[in-house]
This record gives sequence, structure tokens and C-alpha cells, in this order.
Amino acid sequence: MIRQVPRASEHAVPFSPPGGPTPRSASPLAARVAARLAAVVATAGLARGLAVGHGEARAQQAKKPDLAKGQQIASQVCAACHGADGNAPSPANPKLAGQHADYLYKQLVNFVPKQGAKEAERANAIMMGFASQLSDDDKRNVAAFYASQPKKPASAKSKELVELGQTIYRAGIPGKQVPSCAGCHGPAGNGIPAQYPRLSGQWAEYTESQLTQFRGGQRKNSAQMTAISARLSDNEIKALSDYIAGLR
Repeated sequence: MIRQVPRASEHAVPFSPPGGPTPRSASPLAARVAARLAAVVATAGLARGLAVGHGEARAQQAKKPDLAKGQQIASQVCAACHGADGNAPSPANPKLAGQHADYLYKQLVNFVPKQGAKEAERANAIMMGFASQLSDDDKRNVAAFYASQPKKPASAKSKELVELGQTIYRAGIPGKQVPSCAGCHGPAGNGIPAQYPRLSGQWAEYTESQLTQFRGGQRKNSAQMTAISARLSDNEIKALSDYIAGLR
């Protein structure tokens, strides 16, 4: 007795490749080819996704500052003026401890003249000499190291000027179009990372010198501070600098 072979259409499992069903007219062989092709495409897409993901992870890891290298640079190059931990022993030099890393990095970049420029945005012959010897990674590493160090607090010294300094810092001088310092640097002088520096606890003498340089045009790496400082008198700058030293 001859058994009748069932037709494929009676018992075959319907095949629906990704993206929609296979037309009824397609043969089982075409369906299998389509399935295999879809699997290959999916595998290739996954591989690309994994490769991109690993690439991004490696890039992020490469950008992470090396604090140990930063400390080595600080101890060999910067400590004499700024202290091994960023707490400068002399008011002639700024305290770097606790300062935002992005701000410190920007200053190191600004000390070096840009290609084609006659002078740096922040003119300082000593700092230009040091900064020009550092690679971009060196700058980021040492900036991150000093940012990680705790700053030692300071205090205001002039009782006669503290009230004036407090008024300028908190409310500005509306009549001279001087905005409040707290608006950008925060009520406690903590600043905003990557935008405005931390001011609290900085040497009053150093802050005074920088406001004076902004006003005189010697320091050119902040148009905003140049405009504000131009409206301040010597006494207002001194009062403001003294008040800032006591912030914490």
C-alpha cells in the first residue's frame, strides 16, 4: 500500500521573519534563507553595539584624571609656590586646594599663548614657563589632584571694610551696575564647577591683585570680570577681597 505523502501546506509550521510574515507563495527554502539572513543581521548589529559601547567606555576611562600623576607633578613643579597640598604658604600665590578642576585646567591652558597669538589670555611669565611644559593630560591630572585637596580656611582682617565687602558680595552696587558676586560664585563662595571658581578662603591679597589685573586689562581671560572690575574703586576691591577671604 502506498502511503500518501502529506503536502507541506498541511503540516508545515508558519514562518514569520522579523519585520512581517512571509508571503504564502514563498517556499520553505526561501523562508529558511530569510530567517538565517535576519539572524546574521541581528548578530552584526549586536556586535557593532558592543564594539561602540566598549569604545565609549575606553574613551571615558582614558579621560579620567590620574591623581597619582597629578600629585607627582604638583610635588615636583608646583609645591614651592602653591604648597604640596595646594594651600599656598604666601598670599602672593593663590590657594589651589579645593578649587574646581575644570577652572584650574582652564587657567593652565590660558597661561599659554594660543597658536598665532602674541600673548596669552592670562599673562604671567612664570606660569607660562611651567604650563607650556605640561601636556594636556598633565594639566588635567594636576588640576584634579589639587581639586581633591581640602582648603585651609582664612578670615577677614579689616573690621572697617567687612560691612562694605559683604554688601557688594551679596547685593552688588546697583548704582554702578555691579552685580552681586553671590549670583555667580554662590552665597558661601563655593562657585559653580566648570563655570565660576571657588572664592571662599582665598588670600585677600591675591583676590585683590586679580580684580586689579582684570580692571587694568592685564588679565584677559574673562570678559565678564573685566567689565565688572572696571566699575570698582580701589577701596571697593579691597573690601570685597577681605570679605571673600572669610567666607566658608
